This record gives sequence, C-alpha cells and structure tokens, in this order.
Amino acid sequence: MIEDWQSGGFGLYVHWPFCEAKCPYCDFNSHVVKHIDQTRWAKALASEVERVSALTPGRVLRSIFFGGGTPSLMLPQTVATILEATQTHWTWANDIEITLEANPNSVEADRFRGFADAGINRVSLGIQSLRDDDLRKLGRLHNADEAKRAFGIARDTFSRVSFDLIYARQNQTLSDWETELSEALAMAGDHLSLYQLTVEHGTAFWDRQNAGKLRGLPGEDLAADMYDLTQDICTAAGMPAYEVSNHAAPGSESRHNLIYWTYGDYAGVGPGAHGRLTISGQKFANSAWLQPGAWLNAVEAGSGDEVLTKLSGKDQASEYLMMGLRITEGVDIARIHNMYEFNGLDTTVDSLHELGLMWKSDDRIGVTQQGRLVLNSVIAELLPE
Repeated sequence: MIEDWQSGGFGLYVHWPFCEAKCPYCDFNSHVVKHIDQTRWAKALASEVERVSALTPGRVLRSIFFGGGTPSLMLPQTVATILEATQTHWTWANDIEITLEANPNSVEADRFRGFADAGINRVSLGIQSLRDDDLRKLGRLHNADEAKRAFGIARDTFSRVSFDLIYARQNQTLSDWETELSEALAMAGDHLSLYQLTVEHGTAFWDRQNAGKLRGLPGEDLAADMYDLTQDICTAAGMPAYEVSNHAAPGSESRHNLIYWTYGDYAGVGPGAHGRLTISGQKFANSAWLQPGAWLNAVEAGSGDEVLTKLSGKDQASEYLMMGLRITEGVDIARIHNMYEFNGLDTTVDSLHELGLMWKSDDRIGVTQQGRLVLNSVIAELLPE
C-alpha cells in the first residue's frame, strides 16, 4: 500500500545549535558557547538517528540537511560519524543530496575538503549581502571579499553550491538591489535563496525597531517592487522561482526542502529540531528539547524528543496546503481531499482565482506571483477556523 508521505519522499534534518555570534535578525535556535565536546555531540546525534530509524525501518533516505546554527563549525569527523549512522540504519538513495549550511567566515579550504570526504555533496553559504556596510549592519562576521573567496572554494570542492542573500535591507533602493542581484547571478551556481528581511519577535532587530532605532526599512510598496524585480531578473537569468524565496536552474532545486514543501516525511534530530513521521499509518509531529544541554541529557537518557503529537487529517491537510502553496507547482487537490474535506474549499479557490491570486487546473491549485505577495492572507482564506 502506498502511504501519503511517499508523494514527498523521506529526508533527515540535523540541527547543529552553535554559532560564533548571534545575528540580530536571526530567530533560529542558535547559541554562542566557548567549548563544544564534538565527540559527545557526534555520539548523541548518531544515537538519535538510530532511535528514529527503528521507528521507520526499511526506508530510502533521499536527502540529509545539516542546518543550524552554523554546521560548518562541526568537525568533519562529527559529520562523518552522523552520516555513517544514517547509512547503517537506512538505505541511501543513489542520488542522495547531503547539504551542509556554512558561513563564509567559519570555514576554509581544508575543512571544505574534509566535509566533502565525509560525504557532503552540496553546500549552502550564508552570504546574505555583497555589500560590506550591510554585512556589518546584519551582524555578519565576514566581508564581501571573504564571501566570494569562500564561494569559489566551495564551487571547486562540491558538485552543488547555493548561497543566501537578504534584500529589503535598511536604506536599500530598488536600483541598489538590481545591481547586487545581477552580481549574485553572475557568480551563482545553480541555486539561490533570496529572502526579504523580516523583523522577527525575539530578535535584536525586533527590540531596535520597537525602540525606534531600526530606521530605513523599505515600505510595503518598495518591498513588493523588489520582490517583482527579483522574479523578473532571476527568470531572465534562467533561475526562476520554484518556491517563494528559492530560485534554481531546472533540475537543481533543493531536494531536501522539496520534501517539506511536498509534505513528505522527515526526521528531525538535534536541539529544537522538528519532524513529521508516518508510523504504522499514522502521521506524527515531533519536536526536540530546545536547549542544547537539556537535549543532550535527554538523548543520553533515551530520547531527544520533548513532544510527539498525532496529527489529525485536518492538521495534515492544513499543513500540506501551507507548505505546498509555497511552491510553483502548487498542491494536488485529490490529495487534500483524501486527508480532509474542507467545507467550501472549491468555492474559496474560485473566488481567489477571480481575484488573480490563485491558478487552478484539473488536478492542482496554486498561488500566482501576485498571490505570493499576500500568501499568508491567501492561506488564511483557504483554511477553516
């Protein structure tokens, strides 16, 4: 019997919670510490892989993603230990994608080579800006030249390399972004993640904004113009958006992130990691202990999970809609109805279609470029109270 998760496949997310410094815009689970016992952490993460594999026997692993935090602060041997555990307890797909996030200041050629030898075949670099002044404002520890050097080393070492940029920054004009994005596309490999700066609760930027000290952020109209310009320039360069913030040459999309967006199953290990796992036909959501020390102690006592929750059909359909509408290909209508029958869904889709915010075909629905600008509102209209 084919289970629903197989439509999206199966992946593993590994969270490394440590950074050299906390960026003022970051709301991820990241911590700055003086000393890390890498041997203990490698053993704990590998033991979590073993524990979760016992719940999901016989699966083919399509992707592994090391996120954080700053996973490039891991020793290559730490990465190798975790990857050896995944290979022991699951079957790797022949074309498995194994990604590691890296900061341009925290890696060098020797460590990149070590990561490649351990099994990493794709790197995602957190460059964030090609302008030194803006890098300082964003709290980054590298400059633009260092970022370009790191990118060059990565391209020479790995078969696939992506990097992130943040736009709609303080005092950035439309012309500024056009010039910077064109520079980025000239150096890019086959994938770019382009995020509009958002001020998240709990960050240093949030506190500054509330104190009236975060000046020069663009208004909604300028931010929307920057988004539209991004779509036009990237499409013309052969790297159209396949998701709200992600652009790739055809065939070079992030396979791991597509598991999330197509609502497959994924194991999440490491402090604060989340997962979605189908066990004996029932889909569960898990979340691990957030604080690194608490997580480590919990793992050594048997399990890093703080919460394991059964997802109802309504929960699953809602999550599939929220994730799937982010990607260009949209969602499968029959799959939604198999999970849960939303009252009035077809009528709401028709209304949003008339407004130019959604498209529909015989078997799929999705969000237009205009609709992506108000994606949260579109999703709120579609989901029941």
